Amino acid sequence: MSAPTYHRPSWPDPSATGEWIRQDVRGQRPSAGAPVGEFTGEWPTGRWERRSATAPAQPATSVPAGMPRLLATVRPDGRPVGLAEHRAAYGQLRTAGAGRLIAESGLRGRGGAGFPVDAKVQMVRAVRGKPVVVVNGAAGDPLGEKDTFLVSRVPHLILDGAQVAADAVEARQVLVSVVPRPGVFDVMERALTERRKARLDEVPMRLVAAPDRYVTGESSATAAYLSGNAALPAYSPPHTAERGVKGRPTLVQNVETMANLALLSRYGSEWFRQVGQRAEPGSLVLTLRGAVAQPAVVEVPVGATIEQALSGVGWLTEPVGALLVGGCAGRWLPATTALGAPLSHAGMAAAGGTLGAGIVIALPERACGLDETARLARYLADQSAGQCGACLNGLPAIAGALTALATGKGDRSTVTRLHRWCSIVAGRGACSHPDGTTGLVASALEVFAEDMERHLSGWCGRPLRGVLPLPAERKGKRR
Repeated sequence: MSAPTYHRPSWPDPSATGEWIRQDVRGQRPSAGAPVGEFTGEWPTGRWERRSATAPAQPATSVPAGMPRLLATVRPDGRPVGLAEHRAAYGQLRTAGAGRLIAESGLRGRGGAGFPVDAKVQMVRAVRGKPVVVVNGAAGDPLGEKDTFLVSRVPHLILDGAQVAADAVEARQVLVSVVPRPGVFDVMERALTERRKARLDEVPMRLVAAPDRYVTGESSATAAYLSGNAALPAYSPPHTAERGVKGRPTLVQNVETMANLALLSRYGSEWFRQVGQRAEPGSLVLTLRGAVAQPAVVEVPVGATIEQALSGVGWLTEPVGALLVGGCAGRWLPATTALGAPLSHAGMAAAGGTLGAGIVIALPERACGLDETARLARYLADQSAGQCGACLNGLPAIAGALTALATGKGDRSTVTRLHRWCSIVAGRGACSHPDGTTGLVASALEVFAEDMERHLSGWCGRPLRGVLPLPAERKGKRR
């Protein structure tokens, strides 16, 4: 799997609307607008800002305006921002009044569900006991790179945010859960060592290696593992905020949310709301893949359209018919619907999709959507928690039927069974894993209906396979 790239662009003022030229969804590059350079990730109305690969981030002399925000100090050379460089850019961290700032900001969690951060904070504070803060860096979606990108590039911004979260819930312990991948775990380990030597943090933080599996990133699974148990999602209620790590009230937030808290505490809620939408303020960090020049991690204001995000990486490289938005638990959307859809929870819901894990994959028109979804369904069936019938029986059955269709071995009764099984399995799992999988498959049956008819007659005629960057399917597990 090729690693996403990023560069630091100069964004237009957030009050400026700019001009957007709608392009044909069949992959024509913009005739005007976004310049294409050796990096990826900006508005087509902005200027490219280049700097030496060895140059440090420029110190922030005033409150920053516009975009980027979380990715403002990312180094083009791929090295993580060290503590001295981080402090030169952002100055001293202030955590006092964190709870009030979070409430005023309207910040929603960036982990997928979009739950308001203030609501979680209030849930933790309402429960008796010693609160715990967990930095969830164990995102297991193999289609996305934004969380590992943030950990490997701006670890101190994340850890600053953890201190802000600890102040908001009056926690005296922070656990940092990160997958043990090279270039990820070791970066966070060095960052924590830097901070300890500098005696920087009021609340002690401890690093924990999390199992590198899909379901591990679910908040209750993370809390279970940090309690000494298997990393499996728990039946709800109670919520993790009420009963989490070792039964204590626990605030779990992913790394992007924590990084937002670090900036919010420095610049205030009014500044935070200058970008994004009124109901969903702030920015989003996204992974873009598929029919683009190269995989990219970009930052856009909440409410930017998918079309705008793709324009920031030089537009599409070939014709596309559908886009997968949200990742493994996301939804397929026709290109004609998806491109103009706002990247927000409300905008995606109105388009029939979900923002999910902040992943956008443009599927080339020459790729078989049914085959890609069948691969994904097999992966998700293998990655299930195995705690209930919906996962143990339902997901393998769905994956098997979808594989039969994709390989020309299904018939109309297979299609009927798939629709029925998706309906039966949804809402019956011990966690949300079956719901995400059935929603994904149901969207494929709708978006790729014409291709499905061709498969029933033999073959869809689309030769490209293996677009989604899934871990290699294990031998003997292809259903």
